[in-house]
This record gives sequence, structure tokens and C-alpha cells, in this order.
Amino acid sequence: MAKSFAELEARMTPEAQAGAQALYQQHLKEMPLHELRKAQELSQETLAKALNINQAAVSKMERRTDMYISTLRNYIRAMGGELEIIATFPDGQVKIENFSDPEAVR
Repeated sequence: MAKSFAELEARMTPEAQAGAQALYQQHLKEMPLHELRKAQELSQETLAKALNINQAAVSKMERRTDMYISTLRNYIRAMGGELEIIATFPDGQVKIENFSDPEAVR
């Protein structure tokens, strides 16, 4: 008989539970677009309607490894979010402002 995750988790050491929680939190911070969409409980069809494109275009977009910032911004906004571009350097991070608002570059 299969065991529930709660039963397995209860048998884990506190260190293993902490490690699993840290890994879970890391996965929440870093995920591909299709997983982000699923985490927001949106279908490709629903997102396509919000973007005024077809479902196949959403599928293609989610598989791309390179795209315009404006395309990514629109995808994120269609899910109810906002895109932020952060540059990371050895001595800290800087939020790049001119990509957050299309009017900022004019």
C-alpha cells in the first residue's frame, strides 16, 4: 500500500525535513514559465485568451530560451504579476528600471 507524503515526512529527521523545506522554497523561487503558469493554476488556453493569442503560441513561448523582454513582461502580467529585472554583482544587486515600464525608455 502506498504511503502518504505526510507519513513519510513524519518519519524524516528534523534535518532532513529542513533540507526538504529549503529545496521546496528554492524551487518556488526558480521555475520555468510553464511551471509558473501551473503554479498560478492557469491553463495555456486561459493565458492565451488574456494575451489575445492562440494556445499553440503560449506553448511555443513557454519552450523558448530567448525572447523579448516585452513578451515576457506581457506573459507575466497576464498571470497577474509584474516583471522585475535584477542584475546581480559580487557586491550586491541592482534593479534595472527601464525595462519595467515601456514609457520609461522614451
